[in-house]
Amino acid sequence: MGWSTAELVAAAANAGAFASIASSMFDTSEALREEIRRTKRLTDRPFGVNINLFPAMKPKNVDEYVDAVLDEGVRVVETAGRSPEELVDRVKSGGATLIHKCARLRDARKAESVGVDIVEIVGGECGGHPSREQIGSLVLIPQVVDAVSVPVVGGGGIGDARGFVATLALGVDGVIMGTRFLATNECRVHGNMKNRMIEAQSTESMLTLGSVGDPMRALKTAIVTEVLAMEERGTTLEELLTVVAGEKTRQAVIEGDIDNSLLPCGQIVGMVSEVTSVRDLIEGIMQEAGAIYDRIGGILGKA
Repeated sequence: MGWSTAELVAAAANAGAFASIASSMFDTSEALREEIRRTKRLTDRPFGVNINLFPAMKPKNVDEYVDAVLDEGVRVVETAGRSPEELVDRVKSGGATLIHKCARLRDARKAESVGVDIVEIVGGECGGHPSREQIGSLVLIPQVVDAVSVPVVGGGGIGDARGFVATLALGVDGVIMGTRFLATNECRVHGNMKNRMIEAQSTESMLTLGSVGDPMRALKTAIVTEVLAMEERGTTLEELLTVVAGEKTRQAVIEGDIDNSLLPCGQIVGMVSEVTSVRDLIEGIMQEAGAIYDRIGGILGKA
């Protein structure tokens, strides 16, 4: 999740979940190092760092970022965006586990073939960058579970205990959730954006940038509506980038400028009804999951 900074990651770790710092939030590897150190001051539990391999207007030096992660003693690296093949040996020789997040069955197979330790797979409901194939999680996740032998973490459209249990039932070893954690006290996203999420319907999780081959699912705002109109007119990638430039839209999210915010956000936004602490969210999910497990057990026991 692009808004995973020290406070959010540490809060998740302290509540018994696993989270990764988003390296894309930091303009230099030194800034990432400091964020890792801040996280360590807030928790003594494991956490990871996501290395973004997506194309960017201002590409970061991936080697420097990986060095920072390994030098600081982080033992889980998560990648996304393209094949992590060039990083596999380096990450493993640095003593870290490599998780690769993808959105297509063939990419999951490829990730396993190049040596990743864990595959994360997300369906078309997810926020951020779903596959152009737009296959839903209920269909995609079990296919990946059947296709690879490494552990699988599944997500996309998961926002409460019902989705959590349902995803486990698909055969995964873990469940990934993103959008729901945007509406937590510890997330850096401005309160205006969190309130906008509470008001939003699932239909306001909009697919943009599909015309340039890299679809992004984001919360409907004025700038998202503008981008969709530009795509309808056949606007070029260069023109689109002047509108969706990362730093400008990221700052708008931080400052609460809703009209100019581009906030990756999945369809689960329609189920977000309140802002909570990370701990309350996680503990509530786990408690309700136990009740769901008991209910299902009762139903099966009568079969």
